[in-house]
Amino acid sequence: METAKLKKFAQFARRSLLEQVSAKLKLVLAENSAARRESTEAIKKLEEAIKGHGKEQVIERVAYIWFNRFCALRFMDVNRYNRVNVVSPADPGQFQPEILAEAKMGHIDEDMVHDKVRQQIFALLDGKAPSRDPQGEAYRLLVVAACNFWNKAMPFLFQRIDDYTELLMPDDLLSGNSILAYTREAMTPDACEDVEVIGWLYQFYISEKKDEVFDGLKKNKKITPENIPAATQLFTPHWIVRYLVENSLGRLWLLNRPGSKLIEQMDYYIKPEQAETDFLRIGKPEEIKICDPACGSGHMLTYAFDLLYAIYEEEGVDPAEIPEKILTNNLYGIEIDERAGELAAFALTMKARAKQRRFFNKGVKPNICVLENVHFDEGELKNYMDFVGRDLFTAPLQTTLRQFEEADNFGSLIRPDVTDVDGMLRILESKNVSGQLFISMTHQKVQQALRQADYLSPKYHVVIANPPY
Repeated sequence: METAKLKKFAQFARRSLLEQVSAKLKLVLAENSAARRESTEAIKKLEEAIKGHGKEQVIERVAYIWFNRFCALRFMDVNRYNRVNVVSPADPGQFQPEILAEAKMGHIDEDMVHDKVRQQIFALLDGKAPSRDPQGEAYRLLVVAACNFWNKAMPFLFQRIDDYTELLMPDDLLSGNSILAYTREAMTPDACEDVEVIGWLYQFYISEKKDEVFDGLKKNKKITPENIPAATQLFTPHWIVRYLVENSLGRLWLLNRPGSKLIEQMDYYIKPEQAETDFLRIGKPEEIKICDPACGSGHMLTYAFDLLYAIYEEEGVDPAEIPEKILTNNLYGIEIDERAGELAAFALTMKARAKQRRFFNKGVKPNICVLENVHFDEGELKNYMDFVGRDLFTAPLQTTLRQFEEADNFGSLIRPDVTDVDGMLRILESKNVSGQLFISMTHQKVQQALRQADYLSPKYHVVIANPPY
């Protein structure tokens, strides 16, 4: 893949988005801003986020969110996964996004945009609502509606936008110098033939921050947990990915099916010099569990998807069932970087959609776990144990619940003490804590810690990771 253009765009996009989000933040937080009158709850959440994480972190996070969404929408436009293009024109010779051009002609998808918002958009476009930029305002509403529409199929990337991320959305999305114009120019149809373009864009997006982090190291500045992703996110070249996946997953399958034709598509496979007799026995493809413990934007997993698809085909499985089987049974990713984890899940969803036209309707979500810190206050677990039953809380379980206090620092190096995580989760999920506010909040945190522990428990046939990891 030609990456020079992608690198230039992604680095420019980060600088531009940080600047635009920062300007919007100043605007919405002004004492007499319209946002303070019209979006009081969103402003409250924004101020809480700034208090908890700092203004710089909030700006960085919102800029990430919009970069990821714009790139994802462009990828889906090019591959005709959107019913109507959201960030791209209908034809290359045109400039205006198709969704806006259609709205100006009175056509708005009723499934995507609910009635109240449709009326707002028509009022803006017909000049019946006061606005200094009616088309820009109408288009912003259409983009938000499109993101919310995709929430059902891809909640990991398109969280419902009813908070401050909408308030901080860049203003200029329609001019020739807008972030979307540059996105279309960089993400050409050729570049969007392979979902790996998303991984390259993310690496380049954070490359300047990575340089800042390493410059800080030279001045004896420690890398803080929030800067670990920028320092460690490296997009593994495709030949290395192929070598690793073919000589792990591919090798395991060939050992179990010596007559398999899979070998014909594995150019980087190295055949063992001697016959092997000691290997994991696999009865059917659904049994294989593969994990990338530092999955980044999913490059290892997307190639593993390709090999698994060939394996299922060879076993005579109905092609319409294969994508769902792979994402449900076979592939698992662990990551500490929220943005990268979202992109890994998106990449796998795109691989599945490319193979199965109706995949979005199936409600299948990739098994990608973004590890988050889970902290329990003094006495909180004691009160919870008293309520649900102390006999459940063995010493290993109590230790495990405490192991995620610095998950963003240790990531998949954490080794949970508890063994039967799945069984413990089932017991706790059956407990009724409704009506007990504080117990209920602890209940959610306990389950979150155990779900993360479940991903980290050693239960995989194949573990593939980037060599530096």
